[in-house]
Amino acid sequence: MTTATPRSGATGPKPAPPPGRPGAPARTDGVRTDVPGPRIGPEPMTGAQSLVRSLEEIGCDVVFGIPGGTILPAYDPLLDSTRVRHVLVRHEQGAGHAATGYAQATGRVGVCMATSGPGATNLVTPIADAYMDSIPMVAITGQQSRPLIGTDAFQEADITGITMPVTKHNMLVTDATEIPRAIAEAFHLASTGRPGPVLVDIPKDVLQEHTTFSWPPEMALPGYRPTTRPHGKQIREAAKLMTSASRPVLYVGGGVLKAQAAEELLELAELTNIPVVTTLMARGAFPDSHPQHVGMPGMHGTVSAVAALQEADLLVALGSRFDDRVTGQLSSFAPHAAVVHADIDPAEISKNRRADVPIVGDCKEVVIDLLEAVRAEREEGTADLDAWWARLNQLRETFPLGYDWPDDGSLSPQYVIERIGAIAGPDAVYAAGVGQHQMWAAQFIKYEKPRSWLNSGGLGTMGFAVPAAMGAKMARPDDVVWCIDGDGCFQMTNQELATCAIENIPIKVAVINNGNLGMVRQWQNLFYSERYSNTDLGTHKHRIPDFKLLAEAMGCVGLRAESKEEVDRVIRQAMEINDRPVVIDFTVGADAQVWPMVAAGTSNDEVMSARGIRPLFEGDELAAGVDAIDEVVERALEHGDDHAENGGDAK
Repeated sequence: MTTATPRSGATGPKPAPPPGRPGAPARTDGVRTDVPGPRIGPEPMTGAQSLVRSLEEIGCDVVFGIPGGTILPAYDPLLDSTRVRHVLVRHEQGAGHAATGYAQATGRVGVCMATSGPGATNLVTPIADAYMDSIPMVAITGQQSRPLIGTDAFQEADITGITMPVTKHNMLVTDATEIPRAIAEAFHLASTGRPGPVLVDIPKDVLQEHTTFSWPPEMALPGYRPTTRPHGKQIREAAKLMTSASRPVLYVGGGVLKAQAAEELLELAELTNIPVVTTLMARGAFPDSHPQHVGMPGMHGTVSAVAALQEADLLVALGSRFDDRVTGQLSSFAPHAAVVHADIDPAEISKNRRADVPIVGDCKEVVIDLLEAVRAEREEGTADLDAWWARLNQLRETFPLGYDWPDDGSLSPQYVIERIGAIAGPDAVYAAGVGQHQMWAAQFIKYEKPRSWLNSGGLGTMGFAVPAAMGAKMARPDDVVWCIDGDGCFQMTNQELATCAIENIPIKVAVINNGNLGMVRQWQNLFYSERYSNTDLGTHKHRIPDFKLLAEAMGCVGLRAESKEEVDRVIRQAMEINDRPVVIDFTVGADAQVWPMVAAGTSNDEVMSARGIRPLFEGDELAAGVDAIDEVVERALEHGDDHAENGGDAK
C-alpha cells in the first residue's frame, strides 16, 4: 500500500505530559489496535467483499456514490449488505457534498464512492471543499488494474496525485489483505486530530483478488500523533490574561463544533462574562439568543462583532484560523490585542497572526482546562468589563442587522429567509449555497444549537446546498432539513432532487430566485460602475428554467411565492409535506445587497453598516454619505480582489 500525507499540521512530536485532570484520555499513539467492532475471522472472500465488510464493521451506515467500471466489483457485495445503505446520486459531486452534509450534521465520517478517471475527478471539488472546512470524509475510488497503472489506460487518472494537496491523507491499496487496515486508518485519520478528507484508491484487480478478512486490523500510523491535551503552562497564562483584560473577546471558530465543545464554551463564557463572536463556520456553537453573543464577524458580519475584534485588548481564539474573511487587511486587524490561539492543528497557530499564548490541543480539552484555571485566577480578582459591554451594547443598538424592501415592490430575500428560520425554528437544519443567500441565511436565521448550520465556508463551492441537505437528511431523518439556495447555485446540482425523490429523502428547498448571480452583481454594482457583465441568468425574464415545473418533473412538490402575503403560507405548506421533497421558487428583487460589508483587502475599520454609513472606531460619531463608501470602493479596486463569488469567511 502506497500512501501520501500532505497535511503535516496534524502531526508532530509527542510532548511531555502536562499535569492534567485524573482520568484524562491518553494521547494517540503511532500504532493503534482499538478499532471498533467484534473480533472476526479470518474468513475467505474477495477484496470487494472485504471492503464492504470493513465499512460495516467500522460503523458506516450510508455511502453516496455511482458505480462504474473499476469500482463495480465493490457494488456486487454492497447489494447484499443490510448494514450499509447506498444512495445512488446523479453526479459524483453530489456524492461528495452529500458526504460532507452527513458529516457536518452529525460529526461522524461521511463516505462517498466513485469509479476511476472522471468519476474520481468529479469528487475533487467536494474533497477540496471538505479539506478547507476540516470535514471528516472518506472517499473511496476505483482504479485501473495494477498492470495498467501508468499506461494511460481507459479511465485511468492518478487520483492520489491529483488530490494530494487537498486531502489530509490518501492511499493506493495494492494488496487485498490491506483493505481492512486501509479503511480503519482512513476513518481514524479523517475523524481525529484536525478532521479532513481521506481518499482510498483501490485497483479493480485488488477488489477481485481472493483474500482473507480479519477484524479488527492493526493500524500502523507511526508519524501520526495529534496532541489533544493542552500544556498546563499555556493554559495558566491564558487564564491570567482572560481575568485581567479589560476588552476581551472569545473568537470562536469551527473547531469548537468539531470538538463538540459547545456546552463547555457556554460555561466558560458565562463564568468570565466575556463577549462571544462566532464565525461563519461556528454558527450554532454559541446560542444567538444569549446576551453575550455579539454576532458573526467577517466580511458580512455584524458591526458589533467586527468592532469587538478590532477594539479588543485580548482575543481568545478557539478553533479559528484568522482567515482573510474575518481579519480583513491583516496588518490592521485587532491592532491592540494580545492573542491566545488554541487549535488542534499546530500549523494554524501563528500562521496568519502571531499568537502571544499558543495552545495546541483539542478545543474541548482546552476549554475544560481553561475553566479550571480561570476559576483559580478569579480568586485574585478580575477586570471590570462594564465599560466594554457598554461600548458593544451601544454598537448593537446603533447598528442592528436590517434590510429595506425593494423600491419596485418585489419580494425581499432577507424577509423570506428570516421567515423560514422563524417558522422552521432552531431545531431544523439549514444548508446554504454560496453567495448572497448564504450570508443572509447566516445573518437572519437564529442558530441556537450545534450542527444546525451547514455551508461551504473556505472553498465557497456553488452547488453545495442541495446535496449537502440530502446528506444531512440521511443522517438525521427525524429532523427538518431546509436547503437555502440561490438560482445560480441551484442550477449546478439540482439533479440531486431526483435522487431525493427516488430515495425518499424529503428535504425542503428554498430557491432565492433573483434572476442573477447575486453576489457577483453586487460587486459589479459597487466596484464596476454598475456594469452587469454576464450575471443575468434569465430566470426572471424568461423563467428558464421554471423552477416550480422543474421540481415537479423531478418528483418533488413545486411551489412559488412572489409576494409578502404568500411567504408564510408556502413555508407552512412545505413544512406539512414530509413524504417527498419540496421546492419553493421565491421570486425576489434583483437589487438587494448584503450589509454590513468589509470590502475585500481593506481594513475592518472600514466596515460599512449599510451603503454610505460607516461607524468610526476612534469615537462614537458616525460617518455618513456616499464619499465614505467611494473611498472603500477605490481601495478595494486597488487590491484587484477576485473573490466576488464567495462573500463569506471560513472556519
